[in-house]
Amino acid sequence: MDSKLAAVKEILSTPKNILITSHRNPDGDAMGSSLGLQLYLHQLGHTTTVAFPSEYPEFVGWMPGSEKILIHDMEVEAVNACIEKADIIFILDYNGLDRVDKMGEVIGEQKDTPIIMIDHHLNPADCAEYMFSDPSASSTCEMIYDFIVDLGDQDKITVALGECLYSGILTDTGSFKYSTSSKLFRVVAGLKDLGVDDIKLQNLLFNSLPEKNLRLLGHCLNNRMEILEEYNTGIITLTKKDYEVFDIQRGDTEGIVNYLLMMGKVKFAAFITEQPTIVKISLRSKGDFSVQEIAKQHFRGGGHKNAAGGASFKNLRTTVRRFKEILPQYKEELTGIKPTEEALVKSED
Repeated sequence: MDSKLAAVKEILSTPKNILITSHRNPDGDAMGSSLGLQLYLHQLGHTTTVAFPSEYPEFVGWMPGSEKILIHDMEVEAVNACIEKADIIFILDYNGLDRVDKMGEVIGEQKDTPIIMIDHHLNPADCAEYMFSDPSASSTCEMIYDFIVDLGDQDKITVALGECLYSGILTDTGSFKYSTSSKLFRVVAGLKDLGVDDIKLQNLLFNSLPEKNLRLLGHCLNNRMEILEEYNTGIITLTKKDYEVFDIQRGDTEGIVNYLLMMGKVKFAAFITEQPTIVKISLRSKGDFSVQEIAKQHFRGGGHKNAAGGASFKNLRTTVRRFKEILPQYKEELTGIKPTEEALVKSED
């Protein structure tokens, strides 16, 4: 056991008041890692609270402990009080305090509270005393599994805990379509051996949609999809009006961008949605084409090689136009064909 892990094991050896946090718009990995870690820490005798900046989507609301999660957007004073009285703060599935907005400002003010980061995103900020960062991991849930095993507590991974971790792995890998490794499948095999019912989890996560979600998907594919064959790229956009008509709530658009990649010719996919104050951009890709740098350089974001996101403070039409204008810079990577000098100059303006 290395010195960092040994130090964390010592910290956790006596009961503490622990706050577990994850990023805004929590997904399956944020939920699974946070609630899975909570189940583990309860077995060690700790008092825990899970807090997110914003609400979690309905499709992960079945996870044990979800009903007690505090949401900073709705319970500012309660969350801030938990931050201030915490003996330890875990930051999971995010790599900098700016990812949790106002919560991050309060966390940053707790100079005497140890922070433990467990995260798989690139370029972690220097904001934690104990940092477990592994961009090669499929998910933070995979890292939580390793964290518990490395602490010598594999026997404390219960079926309920395993279901949380398996769910985060399943959602962050797109049902094992990307970010996989032989090690990941050994972790998953261990969870299966434990008794985790993967079929049940597939149904809970992916086969429990309300009717409106399928109608929304049909609308996206029939009315809002554009294929840019010159760049092997697909785009789906949603307007504020679409959000009203389909009563789109948090989590309702999860996974829609991946449908573009089902086409053999599409190597790069973008899902661009008009929010009340910003335009959000989700990017996905196949193979060696990296969307992480595109998100970082052009849309104030980041993420992983094949899955990243960002935002724009321009309107939807301007953002889509800007997205199209940068494509010539990546034409050779996407198609093997070099762009013209005129196209390159225009894309860099």
